[in-house]
Amino acid sequence: MKIQERTGAGNNRSGAPAQPTMGERLPAPPRERKPALAALAVLLILVGALGATMLVLRAGDRVEVVQVKDGADIQAGESVNDSNITSVMVAEDSSIRYVRWEQRQALKSLKAKSTIYGGTVVIGDMFAKKASLPVGKASVGLALKEGQYPANVKVGDIVAAYRVGGTNAGSNPDSDNSSSGGTATGTDTLLVDNARVNTRSSGDDATISTGNLAITVLVDQDDVPALTQAAAAGQVAVALVPGD
Repeated sequence: MKIQERTGAGNNRSGAPAQPTMGERLPAPPRERKPALAALAVLLILVGALGATMLVLRAGDRVEVVQVKDGADIQAGESVNDSNITSVMVAEDSSIRYVRWEQRQALKSLKAKSTIYGGTVVIGDMFAKKASLPVGKASVGLALKEGQYPANVKVGDIVAAYRVGGTNAGSNPDSDNSSSGGTATGTDTLLVDNARVNTRSSGDDATISTGNLAITVLVDQDDVPALTQAAAAGQVAVALVPGD
């Protein structure tokens, strides 16, 4: 009887596999190796490191270039000189035509195409061998006698031009008109109210000895006929006026 009972008990056993007991780990599936992805990741890391290195090197690669000094605007037709430029360090960029500091002597022989304001870093395209006039403007030369101009007039100043009566302006050294250096009286005719002095005759000794001064002024083309007619007759006086 005992043998049969044991046999019967064995027949009632389930055929399901035995479950793992607490604390035992399930067998992990074998990992699939992907060498191509690993190589790509390494390549990306190297490229990123190389790019960062190049940026650091470029940031440290600086050059000395020409800059216009603050408050020393260069007008159209003017050239640079030692008093209106300075040097500044900038990051080198082959796409920008900087004027290197060692090239400043060659730059002095060129003329500004248009007004270059103080603080501007100079590039080659701002200058040309010959001065060019802005659209609608003309350059007029004036030969002025003593008393027809302020003694302190200089390149870049804004002046007003008046027609004065014959040679009366400046003929009497004791007159108020002569002492004011070209200030117009109520009988004078305003020809140009806003002309910029482009050039002034060099050689202060000649000006002192003769009292004459030659300047060129930049004016609107509409003002040219009246101004040149008065200049040819020696009937032009200029006075300084506030600039822009």
